[in-house]
Amino acid sequence: MEIHSVNGNAILKQEVGLSMARSYKRHQMVVCVTALAILFLGFSQKSWGASQDKWKEVVEAGKKEGKVVVSIPASSELRKELEGAFEQRFPGIDLELFPGTASKMLRRISDEFQAGVRYFDIHIGGAGSMITGFVGGRIVDTIEPNLVLPEVKEPKNWWGGYMGIDKEKRFTYTFSAFLVSNFWHNTKSASADELRSYDDLLNPKWKGKIGWYDPRQPGAGAQAWEFLWKHKGEDYLKRLVTQDLQLSRNPRVLAESLAREKLAVTIGMNYYGFRSFVEAGMPLKPLPIFKEGTYGTAGSGILAIIKNHPHPNATKVFVNWLLSKEGQEVWTKELSQPTRRWDVDTQWTAKFGSIAAKDNISLEQWNKVEQISEDNEAAAKAATKSARSLLPD
Repeated sequence: MEIHSVNGNAILKQEVGLSMARSYKRHQMVVCVTALAILFLGFSQKSWGASQDKWKEVVEAGKKEGKVVVSIPASSELRKELEGAFEQRFPGIDLELFPGTASKMLRRISDEFQAGVRYFDIHIGGAGSMITGFVGGRIVDTIEPNLVLPEVKEPKNWWGGYMGIDKEKRFTYTFSAFLVSNFWHNTKSASADELRSYDDLLNPKWKGKIGWYDPRQPGAGAQAWEFLWKHKGEDYLKRLVTQDLQLSRNPRVLAESLAREKLAVTIGMNYYGFRSFVEAGMPLKPLPIFKEGTYGTAGSGILAIIKNHPHPNATKVFVNWLLSKEGQEVWTKELSQPTRRWDVDTQWTAKFGSIAAKDNISLEQWNKVEQISEDNEAAAKAATKSARSLLPD
């Protein structure tokens, strides 16, 4: 993948063919080695690779606690699949999941924490709320003590090794990493050939036809605004705002509007917001990456453990399962947000707007384009301030 520079900033351009081929071969080799290891050990509980006595103690203690409570992204499909797979693997531990937007779950968990209520064990979500709310609010515990299984702890199993978005790399765990193509279009209303540059969005033809997942709140809409603020400038955004943008904090509203051709394009929406419409055969697709490039994100794939969580052993069981090959296959399949695990296939997610970092770019390139680390916080705050000043109440 070639790196281009625009106004002194490194931006990725979608020239990934050779990189994808090399990565695919490497991925195949890892899969083969993993398969041989499984055959050698016999795929039973031993394949988890943990000290059997230690792991068994954790699981039994988790069963005595009876449940683990987790905040997850607002996806009913993800909730269903996580519950089914986890509870089948660990009968006796109920997985209590609360799907919701990042802002909603942050507000609830933070309010409960300040009131002395300890109900939630884990939050899984995006970078914005994670840094400003969970880490910034000091309501999270360190991750490392909860990593038990060697297949989870071993850095070589993960593209980039251990990744966290907080400065200390102790309070978050980033298990997804991808380049985004989160400008979606209705193919009946807007041809991909008409939208090859961000400047094409300024065409009067699209006035009133562009929807945006409100960039004034944490989420993919804010990340898209931040990228444009950095690389196209505030003057560009001022012009874009005059296109009568249709803002919403409800992804379902935007998805329905795009499906019904009330909108031609949406910004900041991920595949799981469109999933039911795509599966119903509606002509909704992500636009190819614009010629000016895109940015790197973890989507909703960042994990944090709430401080003084009530079910410590069940929390360890869930965390290690989620970060295992099995758990990451479920996550990637349901959200189309690719994992960093080498032994999970992520080539297919590109067609849903999520281009796996491990299949396409180097770690050095990733560090130039990611928008999720705490080091990026100042730019994120400035971009949010810009959105709040330019967009109507």
